[in-house]
Amino acid sequence: MKVDVVIIGGGPSGLMAAIAAGEKGARVLLLDKGNKLGRKLAISGGGRCNVTNRLPVDEIVKHIPGNGRFLYSAFSEFSNEDIIRFFEKLGIQLKEEDHGRMFPVTDKAQSVVDALLNELKKLRVTIRTNEPVETIEYENGKTVGVRLKNGEYIQTQSVVVAVGGKSVPHTGSTGDGYAWAEKAGHTITELFPTEVPVTSNEHFIQEKTLQGLSLRNVALSVLNPKGKVIKTHQMDMIFTHFGISGPAVLRCSQYVVKAMKKFKTTAIPVSIDSFPERNQEELFQETVKLFKSEPKKAVKNVLKGFLTERYLLFLLEKNGIDPNLPAANLQMDKWRSFIQDCKGFQFNVHGTLSIDKAFVTGGGVSVKEIHPKEMASKLMNGLYFCGEILDIHGYTGGYNITSALVTGRLAGKNAAQYAKEAASL
Repeated sequence: MKVDVVIIGGGPSGLMAAIAAGEKGARVLLLDKGNKLGRKLAISGGGRCNVTNRLPVDEIVKHIPGNGRFLYSAFSEFSNEDIIRFFEKLGIQLKEEDHGRMFPVTDKAQSVVDALLNELKKLRVTIRTNEPVETIEYENGKTVGVRLKNGEYIQTQSVVVAVGGKSVPHTGSTGDGYAWAEKAGHTITELFPTEVPVTSNEHFIQEKTLQGLSLRNVALSVLNPKGKVIKTHQMDMIFTHFGISGPAVLRCSQYVVKAMKKFKTTAIPVSIDSFPERNQEELFQETVKLFKSEPKKAVKNVLKGFLTERYLLFLLEKNGIDPNLPAANLQMDKWRSFIQDCKGFQFNVHGTLSIDKAFVTGGGVSVKEIHPKEMASKLMNGLYFCGEILDIHGYTGGYNITSALVTGRLAGKNAAQYAKEAASL
């Protein structure tokens, strides 16, 4: 079999690459080892599919801490606003939610997947599912074909690798593409889990004291071993049976991984500020005033609504304060240390869940070896990469999918262009 462009992987970047190549009039073959396309898309955004983010490009890049700056050139070719126009042209109306997140009006990820599949059909892209790829073949510095696991050989001018990283493996991302990249001479930077729950061996975690407790809009900080802040994210979080999770934790997780590696340690301190908008002294004076106004009332009753009840009782106990103690009998030194915990309850975390439990893979094909406007390999002609296989990773909130769609668009378009030029030689 002979085609112009082979795209391996039917996730967001692969589907976008196939459409872009099809629009260029190339004969495109899309291969996926799973039984259906768009599996990661179908579960993204809690099944609603957060297709992109409407923040300005500079802001989007800030939300992609893993080599986001590499995408500036790509955004100049195809931006998040272009993604919105692209979907609207396919008949998918989008709506904007908090922090610029864009969702289909239907609130159904499947409608996005269906629109992409319909477009592939219109463009006459050949789709083959349940077709695992063994390897990509290269000769004399260029891509010449793809060999399937069943032994079949497909001749082609260009290949787009869009197989994802190693996170969410049940959608088909099991790291297959790294070996094909290395075979072409590419460097794979160290892989690590990002956007992943964090583990802790602290006794109150192991004893499940706070399991299931959610804290709203707190500032979670990852600290270095000397207690200096590395990174802070202000969002919601939750205590679990193995550690901590929730939006603030997912965003901080990569900094936990990096700090443990950098400082060669098995424990990194984190700190929770329950009142990020207020200072310690202000809180202290305000609560002391409350106690003076109701001296006979139990401490816990005076403080109703000050903190979530379970967390309040936990911090009172930690500081040796009986919650039923009359406010008038409260020792001020103990109260100061309680307020200190409200502004910075510190404990150790000891790692994260494994990469297959992560939402996003950190590391991948080094972006130094990729042309930023084309997604073409600098080392092998006719080889293109897009999506999560690249060493690019963002926070959740539409940033990773934006990166996948933008890089997919450029990879598909340029792979088709290259195939056309190569055929005319």
